Amino acid sequence: MEDILYYNELYDCYSSLLTDKQRVYFENYYFDNLSLSEIADNFDVSRNAVYKQLQITIEKLEEYEEKLGLNNRKKQLENIMERINDKKIKEELEKLV
Repeated sequence: MEDILYYNELYDCYSSLLTDKQRVYFENYYFDNLSLSEIADNFDVSRNAVYKQLQITIEKLEEYEEKLGLNNRKKQLENIMERINDKKIKEELEKLV
């Protein structure tokens, strides 16, 4: 379950860097809870092709995070924001996140 949440966070940060096919398969599998077989049937491809594409997508998301660290930085900012008592500064930071 933690992996799914983590991948969704990475997807939020890096989805624009993925191909259309990768985005559709990822969303179908992780957001719409479709099985590999259902996705394969919908796109007239093999179940194995969907599985491989999802694996490639996960690898790309992890690679982007390793190199760019946007998700990690977002979490760090959120932690800092929780400790800020000044309401005006907190609201301005929330707009950025």
